[in-house]
Amino acid sequence: MLNKAQIRICLDAMGEMFPDAHCELNHSNPFELVIAVALSAQCTDVLVNKVTKDLFMKYKTPEDYLNVPVEELENDIRSIGLYRNKAKNIQKLSRMLIEQYNHVVPRDRDELTNLPGVGRKTANVVVSVAYNVPAIAVDTHVERVSKRLGICRWKDSVLEVEKTLMNKVPKEEWSLTHHRMIFFGRYHCKAQSPKCETCPLLELCREGKKRMKGKAII
Repeated sequence: MLNKAQIRICLDAMGEMFPDAHCELNHSNPFELVIAVALSAQCTDVLVNKVTKDLFMKYKTPEDYLNVPVEELENDIRSIGLYRNKAKNIQKLSRMLIEQYNHVVPRDRDELTNLPGVGRKTANVVVSVAYNVPAIAVDTHVERVSKRLGICRWKDSVLEVEKTLMNKVPKEEWSLTHHRMIFFGRYHCKAQSPKCETCPLLELCREGKKRMKGKAII
């Protein structure tokens, strides 16, 4: 496991590699962000952005999503995985926003998780990106990078990864670290073909050293 000084090196290196890391889901307000993140479950941001380009032109408010049959909404998001379930959840959360939250997307993470289709990761993204509340959303990239580097244990659950990162990363850096780790995992430390041979963190990375054993380093 990496110590505090080694983790600092990792955070700084990722910051140098991806200084402009940000949420890549297109949105113009908290409501659109909730919809986009809910759609992104088991789906790429690129595909979500293709769908929401037209979706957000057609649907502006929670009422808009409720004023069409669920079958029509399903057809609008059909290219996205689990589209039937996601369409139902979008309509349910739209109704909740109208009836319980006066059309306002909650700023509180626990309140957000009351919305259908909104889990802890989704809620963390929304409070962080929409409301600038410090949070670390653990998606597959954050989990993979944390475990490969040895910041977290291989056996840690998603919640344990989140809590470990919250303990080991300064609070004021939580949101930025979340985005940088996603970019690092998405574009460098990929699931199938990580760029270990050119990685500035190779000497600290237990997974990288294991993968590079016996290989020539460029």
